[in-house]
Amino acid sequence: MRWWSVANFVSNAGTWMQLTVQNLLVLQITGSAAATGLSMSVQAAPALLISVFGGAAVDRWPRKATAAVSQALLGTVAFVTALMVALDRLDVTSLMVLAAVTGVVATVDGPACSLLGNDLVPREDVPSAIGVGALVHQAGRLAGAALAGVTVGFLGTAAAYAANGLSFLFVASVIPFLRPARGAVRPTGAAQDRGTKDTSGTQGTMSVREGLVFFARRPRLLALAGVTGVSAVFGRNYQLTLAVLVTGPLAGGAGSFGTVSTVLAVGGIVGAVLGARLRRPSVRVVGALAAAGGLLQVVAGLSPSLAVLLVMVLPMAVVESVSDTAGTAVLQTDPPAHLRGRVLGVWGSIGTVWGLGGPPALGLLMELAGARGALIAGGLIIAGTIGAGHLLRERRAAVPRVSPVANLETAA
Repeated sequence: MRWWSVANFVSNAGTWMQLTVQNLLVLQITGSAAATGLSMSVQAAPALLISVFGGAAVDRWPRKATAAVSQALLGTVAFVTALMVALDRLDVTSLMVLAAVTGVVATVDGPACSLLGNDLVPREDVPSAIGVGALVHQAGRLAGAALAGVTVGFLGTAAAYAANGLSFLFVASVIPFLRPARGAVRPTGAAQDRGTKDTSGTQGTMSVREGLVFFARRPRLLALAGVTGVSAVFGRNYQLTLAVLVTGPLAGGAGSFGTVSTVLAVGGIVGAVLGARLRRPSVRVVGALAAAGGLLQVVAGLSPSLAVLLVMVLPMAVVESVSDTAGTAVLQTDPPAHLRGRVLGVWGSIGTVWGLGGPPALGLLMELAGARGALIAGGLIIAGTIGAGHLLRERRAAVPRVSPVANLETAA
């Protein structure tokens, strides 16, 4: 697990280094902000369309081999991009194609690597392992953003892509030496295929359908999707809402927003540490934390000064990070072991909808109500929706259910 955490830190740092310079590269090539947004959408689109198939592949193929091959493929794409940038051969079409290939491979790589990390610890330590993964992700994000400026400044844009390629190869080289915890690995490949074989002969389709049906019939997962969805659309996008708030009503500059971003990152790390200590994460915990985050967002929207905003931003980031860690733990431990890849695939498609639809919806809300209004209204919507859902659930649970046998006895 230590080796896996180190490898993930290196990989996350490389990925965030590349993401930091990629938008600048698109702007440099096209001079268009719209093209920059399009490149991000092209990379995200495969997750919307084929994540369910990627999750099914993870359930059917040997996990370590799947993760190693997908990491090697992502590294190859990064090296190809670096070579084309170095030779000045990268145009918009090539960049979009490479972004689409990255998105396709990521539909398999994401669930494979997530579940592989869970295999390295005893079952009761999986929530803690997920918290460690969140901590590594946040630390890698900070390191990658910081290294991007240094790398591009001294070595150029191609070096950032090459460094990301090396980070993927480092992960791929570590995976064969990982030793899963005893009892944590479930059967894969042919043994599992026999257990989920479709009598109609359409085994691959049945495999995908099983994940969709399980998700649709699991109230806990549907509730988790609802909580996460409303939080993603009306909150969470703090890089957008807080940027407008700081540079607008609070009359700050880029340096002030940089300070806010740093506090957000620190809060994310603190939240990941706290999330790693959760032993029994649940949808109720996720909902309570998300509602608390919405109320903190309301207070942040009312902040009269930058100093007050900074005081509110830290707990907002902590609550968000703990909520995300708890939700991920529920998502990865609630389904049966042989369906977890497919459930993660379904979740990938749902999360992509939120990721693509959230910022435009929030932008429209800011156009109508301003940055303060968007934060306040969004926070109230989050807390109100989650509160209403909880009351509805409690009311349904309180209604006594009379069995058919009891009805017959009453009639007699």
